[in-house]
Order: sequence, then C-alpha cells, then structure tokens
Amino acid sequence: MANTANDDVPLSAEQALARLVEGNRRFLDERTPTSARSFSAHMARTPQRPFAIILGCSDSRTPVEILFDQGFGDLFVVRIAGNIVAPSVIGSIEFAASEFSSQLVVVMGHTGCGAVTATVRAIETGRGPESNNIRDITSRIAPHIEALVRPGDHAAVMREAVRANVRASASHLRHGSRILEELVLGGRLVVAPAEYDLATGAVTFFDTPPELAR
Repeated sequence: MANTANDDVPLSAEQALARLVEGNRRFLDERTPTSARSFSAHMARTPQRPFAIILGCSDSRTPVEILFDQGFGDLFVVRIAGNIVAPSVIGSIEFAASEFSSQLVVVMGHTGCGAVTATVRAIETGRGPESNNIRDITSRIAPHIEALVRPGDHAAVMREAVRANVRASASHLRHGSRILEELVLGGRLVVAPAEYDLATGAVTFFDTPPELAR
C-alpha cells in the first residue's frame, strides 16, 4: 500500500476517512496481510505527515494503529481515559492540525468504556471516585450523560452514554478551540465521531458530518 501519509499533498477528510475504513476492513479480515512495519532508520529520519488525527481512549484493548491497520507516521494519536477533552488534549490536536495540515480528526470511543462505566456508577450512587485525578476524568464526562442514566437496562444506558460522550468530545473540539473552529469553518478540518466495538473489532462512524456524507 502506498504511504500517501508522507506525500506533500495532505489527504482530504473524505480520503482520510476512506483509508481508515479500508484499514479497519483489513484488520477484520484474517486472510489479508497487514500493513504493520518493522523499525527502519529511514522511517526515523522521515518527517511525520499523519493523514488523520485520532483522539481515542487509553484502554489497552483499543490500539489505534493496529485496528486501522496503519504504520509509522500515518496517524497522530492522542489517547486518554474516556477520550475526554482536556486542555493538553486540545493543544496536541491544535498542534497536529496546524503543523501537519491533517484534515480529519476522529474522536473514537469504545464499547464497555471503563471511564464511562465509572461515571455512570458515580451518578447512580452519588459517590465519586476516591482519587481526585480520576474524578477529574469522570467530572468531564458526567454532564453529557447524566440525563441518560436511569434504572433498568444498564447495557442500553452504557451504549447511549458511550456515544453521548464521544459526541460531547467532538463538539468540544469543534467549538472549544479558536484554532480548530477556524479550520472547521474554513473547510480545512472535519471532526468525526466513531465507536470501536470490543466484541467484533469493527469501527462504526456515526453522526457523519455533512462534509463526509457527500
């Protein structure tokens, strides 16, 4: 596969999304050789030109480059528990979007997210995590999912809460940063929400932005 991530002309958001979708298909097909690459000195010397930026969860079961079947220099990945948006996360994405002209940001949550589970539990019981640092994560998630927490079907609540949290993070990136907002309004950046299914390995893009639905 051609390493278009290192070409001088950056991929459009549509092209980047198509490449991620195709990579996930290869990841799911055991008969297809992967694009995984071993270390080379050439790759170490080549300036990075990631074709997409991914904000994902730090869960060990969601290795972004592997599940999209991408290699060195292809993706600029920011991973944090609950794929939350904190100042350092925004700064990292601002840097990548400005420095590398990457035109696609994917906010990817996943089924069974521990950070979302902990937040649901805190809302249900009224007791937050003992750690202030963990509470800093759950307190960023809670406002976006508390209306969804209800007695009954916990699995349904979790499905809705995971996606609501992804939507909130995507919205925060679009509107919580002057740099990113100007890129979005100028048609130079698209922020797309997605969910990785731990049980199947498939990535689903939902609430597809109009720019990618053409």
